[in-house]
Amino acid sequence: MREDQGELTAAVPDGERRLQLYAYLQAREHQRTYLEIMRLFASTLLADLSAGEVAGALAGAERAGRVEPGESRIESVIPRLRQLVEWGNLVHGRRETVAASIAEFQHGSARYQVSKLAVRVQRDVDELLRVPEGAREVSRELLPAIERGLRELTRTFQVATGDDPRAARHATELLSEQVTTLFLQHAELAATVRDFYAYLGHVLARHHLAPDEISGFRDLLVDYIQKVVEDVLRHTPAIADTLAGLTGRRGELLTLLGPAERLGEDVERSRGRTEDDWRELTDWFVDRPGRPSQVTALREATARAIGSLLASVKRATTGAGLLPGRRAELLKLARWFDEAGPDGAHALYAAAFGLHSARHLMPAPDHDADDEHTPWRDGPVLDVSVSVRSRGDRGARGRTSRIVDDPMTEQALLAEAREVDAQRTAAVRELASAAPRLGEARLSSAALSVLCDLLTLAMAQRERADDTGSAADPVRGLRLRLRPEEGRTTRISTAGGVLTLHDTAIELGAEGKTE
Repeated sequence: MREDQGELTAAVPDGERRLQLYAYLQAREHQRTYLEIMRLFASTLLADLSAGEVAGALAGAERAGRVEPGESRIESVIPRLRQLVEWGNLVHGRRETVAASIAEFQHGSARYQVSKLAVRVQRDVDELLRVPEGAREVSRELLPAIERGLRELTRTFQVATGDDPRAARHATELLSEQVTTLFLQHAELAATVRDFYAYLGHVLARHHLAPDEISGFRDLLVDYIQKVVEDVLRHTPAIADTLAGLTGRRGELLTLLGPAERLGEDVERSRGRTEDDWRELTDWFVDRPGRPSQVTALREATARAIGSLLASVKRATTGAGLLPGRRAELLKLARWFDEAGPDGAHALYAAAFGLHSARHLMPAPDHDADDEHTPWRDGPVLDVSVSVRSRGDRGARGRTSRIVDDPMTEQALLAEAREVDAQRTAAVRELASAAPRLGEARLSSAALSVLCDLLTLAMAQRERADDTGSAADPVRGLRLRLRPEEGRTTRISTAGGVLTLHDTAIELGAEGKTE
């Protein structure tokens, strides 16, 4: 049985196995017990506990009401621990047990430890439960710190690669400290920006805002967001220039920070020790062809937020559109329901919605999602339509449009699509035939359009000017490869002129090989 279970666990893909670590958070039963057990294991370094020790710790949680009565009994704790082991949150520990009786030995011989990924899951859960519902302040002060840190890192890197061995050794140690600090600062800045704009988008997506909310968000957008964007735009050019100067020497920098082979492939290294970390940092501040930076996305998100707020202010001040709304009345009705008793809630429901009790002569319908054991506050959320929350009107508007069958238009569109596909196929054939003598051939406008599309995709893959790039049309079997070559000039004659590419070689060929 043990071997079969091990083979079954090994057969589960790594992604699904890791997602099982979250199973205890949505367990159908004993959810609070699982959460309390995981908090116990995650709160102590190198925790190695037996079922009896866990039961003793749960006794205090049971007296405080954090777990259900009877959950601290050893007979209940053992199956909970085994279930957490099956999900992958806990692993069996190894430690000799000194026991005074057989029962004590049985309860203390099986010991448990928490896995590394389970600690991270529990840490994220506790952090999420502590997060308030309001906006998160953006750490603007980290931007000048990142700019200064990059300048100092560049100077230290120059000393570390210099001719003085003693100064280089000291600079290498300082370089590790500066890289770690830089990436920690950037991670905090990126997290605060994402959280702030996620909250802002959630609020602005609401169709109706109260006047005090509009006033508060107006001050927030005009004052706070403007300062954030100004700080980002002021410090971004210097940060981008410094990162561009380090792009060509990343390999040397990573070598100084220590190769990953020293620690093994399974070791999770600190941020800033891999090529992907530096690429992610650069993409946050620097635009690339086809890949706008996060600074550009932040500027565009700010413009959309200001536009949404101005639309809300216009609706509230001019009285146009769906206002005046019924939001205040609906909130008052919800407060009455919350304060009413069972009998008063039934009467209030009948008076407000005109739905009185009825006798069903047919079999009862199936439940949609919840059951009679689910409180209304934990049940599914009903989406209130715009007409109800704005005008209190539940009537249907308009009627369903009749579906018109237009075979002539359908055939015309199909013929047009076939013609476009045929033109694309002919252009690809022309490029494929001209591949061996691309510099001598004269391409048509359609072939030039296909070539420019492939060139754009290939250039978007390159991060530096000396990188290669490739793009393909997999449907028609054409591949383009872009290769930097010093001193080479590629000229392609077309019907509209001559396309000139400096220090670049182009190779065209069938999908899977290039010529």
